[in-house]
Amino acid sequence: MVVDEHFVVAIPDNLPLDGAAPLLCAGITVYSPLKFFGLDKPGLHLGVVGLGGLGHTAVKFAKAMGLKVTVISTSPGKKQEAVEHLGADSFLVSCDQEQMQSAMGTLDGIIDTVSAVHPLLPLIGLLKSHGKLVMVGAPEKPLELPVFPLLMGRKVVAGSGIGGLKETQEMINFASKHNITADIEVIPMDYVNTAMERLVKADVRYRFVIDIGNSLKPTA
Repeated sequence: MVVDEHFVVAIPDNLPLDGAAPLLCAGITVYSPLKFFGLDKPGLHLGVVGLGGLGHTAVKFAKAMGLKVTVISTSPGKKQEAVEHLGADSFLVSCDQEQMQSAMGTLDGIIDTVSAVHPLLPLIGLLKSHGKLVMVGAPEKPLELPVFPLLMGRKVVAGSGIGGLKETQEMINFASKHNITADIEVIPMDYVNTAMERLVKADVRYRFVIDIGNSLKPTA
């Protein structure tokens, strides 16, 4: 296979290809808004909403940038994973009003990775003045956006998709420097249908990677 060099990302030798593969989607999706919106400055306090494929990479990149990270999730059972495995500094259960109230006005920015419909008002309340809520998830239905809380602190709600090749290479180089890879489960091609069923149940930590090479090897 021959491809134009302008459309190729070089993966440094210290990054395993399987663990680096999801970074080309999930990794750049969270890395790009951190850089673009100035949320990559050491010492800032970042909230990460959702602890899936996007969320877990956001925690890894944010910690490597020197940020204080709070994971926000509807699932109390994810606290141990967020804090002990991924290195988040704190954890909030978004449906626990007491916890959310105690964290009001403490975050410089939030990366919201959730693709299901969810209320934005509690998240906006967590932001400091001039704080930024960046949406990278894509709910199928419109979300209700309350305006008044934005006015009372010049808060910003924005969206971000993915990055270009130059920024993707920058992200991969940063990941190489800090030994960041996605948490994955490698599967053969004939497991794809089962993997899709598990995805619907959110039964993966946190990305499936298909082993094409071994799947295509001729059987004896």
